[in-house]
Amino acid sequence: MDAFGHVNNAVFVRYLEEARIDFMWRLAPGEGSPSFSGGSVVARHEIDYVRPLVHRHAPVTVESWVTKIGAASMTIAYEIKDEDTVYVRASTVVVPYDFGQGRPRRITAEEKSFLQDYLDGADDADGVQQQEGAVAA
Repeated sequence: MDAFGHVNNAVFVRYLEEARIDFMWRLAPGEGSPSFSGGSVVARHEIDYVRPLVHRHAPVTVESWVTKIGAASMTIAYEIKDEDTVYVRASTVVVPYDFGQGRPRRITAEEKSFLQDYLDGADDADGVQQQEGAVAA
């Protein structure tokens, strides 16, 4: 909460981070899989603050899905909303990163397969139209 009684813009970025981490770790391939385990960095955030979210006890939902899969990056889109109102629309470009080597790495076939289940229907990296994907909430 900020001085104006609504959720501060920096807090929304934290909500997006929590949703993105949950998406990549909780929903990703199971135990023993190296997918998404090497780390990643955020290359870009884009956020549209649609309406202020004022203090209340009712929770909001953060829906996330994939809008683009590149060779070495992915774009995740989000909506922070409740049943009646969208408060934020956002997207994040995420780059898989090999911290041991100190450089970005390519998305693996296993990671791409997982991400395609959440692709929103836009063209994929090969220019092929995808079916509408699932939404992680």
